[in-house]
Amino acid sequence: MNLKGKDSSEWRKSEQELRPVKYTPVEDNTYDLYPAFPLGPDKIDVGFDAIAEKISNFGKVVIDGYTGVFWGNFRKQLNQALENKNLKAEWIDVSGAMLEADEIEKMVTPYLGGEDPIFGTRYTGELIDFFDEEKLKKIAPASSGYDLSILYGCGAALAGWDDALLMYADLPKNELQFRSRAQSVHNLGADKPDHPKKMYKRYYFVDWVVLNKHKEKVLAGLDWVIDEQQPQFPSVMSGKTFRNALYKMSKSSFRARPWFEPGTWGGQWCFEHIPQLPKEPVNYAWSFELITPENGITFTSNEKLLETSFDWLMYQENEAVLGECADTFKYEFPIRFDFLDTFDGGNLSVQCHPYPEFIKKEFGENYTQDETYYMLDCKPGAKVYLGFHDGIEPDKFRKELEQSAENNIPVEIDDYVQSFEANKHDLFLIPHGTIHCSGTDNMVLEISATPYIFTFKMYDWLRLDLDGKPRPINIERAFKNLDFDRQGNRVPEELISKPSVIKEGDNWKVLHFPTHEKHFYDVHRFEFDESVEAKTNGSCQVLSLVEGSKVRVETKNGESTTYHYAETFIVPAAAESYRIINEGKELAKVVTAFVKKDFSKILKR
Repeated sequence: MNLKGKDSSEWRKSEQELRPVKYTPVEDNTYDLYPAFPLGPDKIDVGFDAIAEKISNFGKVVIDGYTGVFWGNFRKQLNQALENKNLKAEWIDVSGAMLEADEIEKMVTPYLGGEDPIFGTRYTGELIDFFDEEKLKKIAPASSGYDLSILYGCGAALAGWDDALLMYADLPKNELQFRSRAQSVHNLGADKPDHPKKMYKRYYFVDWVVLNKHKEKVLAGLDWVIDEQQPQFPSVMSGKTFRNALYKMSKSSFRARPWFEPGTWGGQWCFEHIPQLPKEPVNYAWSFELITPENGITFTSNEKLLETSFDWLMYQENEAVLGECADTFKYEFPIRFDFLDTFDGGNLSVQCHPYPEFIKKEFGENYTQDETYYMLDCKPGAKVYLGFHDGIEPDKFRKELEQSAENNIPVEIDDYVQSFEANKHDLFLIPHGTIHCSGTDNMVLEISATPYIFTFKMYDWLRLDLDGKPRPINIERAFKNLDFDRQGNRVPEELISKPSVIKEGDNWKVLHFPTHEKHFYDVHRFEFDESVEAKTNGSCQVLSLVEGSKVRVETKNGESTTYHYAETFIVPAAAESYRIINEGKELAKVVTAFVKKDFSKILKR
């Protein structure tokens, strides 16, 4: 794609702004949309002239990268920068060694769930499966006539140019989705764009799987890493600097870069409390505060920014980040924090999540989507739907749901599902199999296991999605996973957490919010006027400032970072200990989630 002279709205579809080229610190007490980990001076360069300078003295260059990178634009602009240096480059597109698009489609189709609009099964192969290995072996630079030969494209490193300079062009997954929605990119090995929802399904179950495995293999040998999300102004950093930054990050507190999405039930809380968000969307339903399969991590140096996917950190530093659970979760970060905003919005769908054995067998996931709702904020009268009424008749309930889906008939959900008043700082427990949804006028901080798309909707209040079409209903899957024993008095007894003070001192205390026996993570909350100290105890800690204006976090290695209200941040296990200092005038409350000591037993149940 030739991007010269084109506005970004022509190649990305989103009202969320493109990451700025220059880092601008936020105003005091303001949520930061672009948090960045500091590297010190002169670590990041920007622009094709800078990239040309890095490669100009090498005869062979391999530029690998992620799907969705605008390779045509990248080649054209970098070639111009090389010509400006009087260098003639041979360009070889590694996609010429890929299998034909129809062969790739045939290969991946068994993993795409047929006509299912959402779900497939995680692909079990590797990126090399997409290539003709004989063609790959034959790729070689010209013997003469060029100052340098450049092999580029997704999987370029597979060609085995071992003595070449190796670069990697990364693209954050939110930007990939924005490009796919604009039909400006396509799936790995495809020859044209598909419907954005179909592309996303294949990204999730196939493309991301193989490309992420490939990232892990090339990380140690990377000479340079590139952030291509600003296609006219790519950022570049040396592989050595990148690996050192990941090492330092694994012992310090940091934030992932959040991103926001509107939705049919979305609300207005984010507009009020995060005023720098674009005002064009009708609402904001979600904030991906920490959904690591789709978040990026951003670095800054001399006000320049470079973002890569969160995956890189896990590939290099998973043991330092995860601590005692690293052998179990491997490269998967286990805990998710996200926002569900229904302020002046609508109810979420009535839904449940799969049992562990179901999600493994049907979708190839390693563990299931166990959730909690922490009520960051709510209006008077707000409620959460949770568990069944005593004496539920499953067959009758299913029949009503099916008739509703078929004939657009409303269902009196209150006849079947209990609802509970929601108060600020309540914690509702939603282990797999539990029927639930947030009602209107809540700002939910969803604390969960990381899997995040495996929601089986049973009833969606007869409304249409933002595209004017009904959202998919999964009554059959839901009824294979619903726990009908979660009814009556068992629900408030077992599924509404009852906090208690477990530690306290002068002007501080720690509260325990017990989670369900099936949750492998636990929740605490720090409350303090001045400061509080804590240990990681061998687990990663995911934290959010849920009351107060700002805090400063000091880790054992001497790093100090300030966080603001509603921001989510991580303290890796290897940090060992940390101190949270209240820099606001009011009492500070910080929620933290971490992996339980007996997590392995819980996961085996």
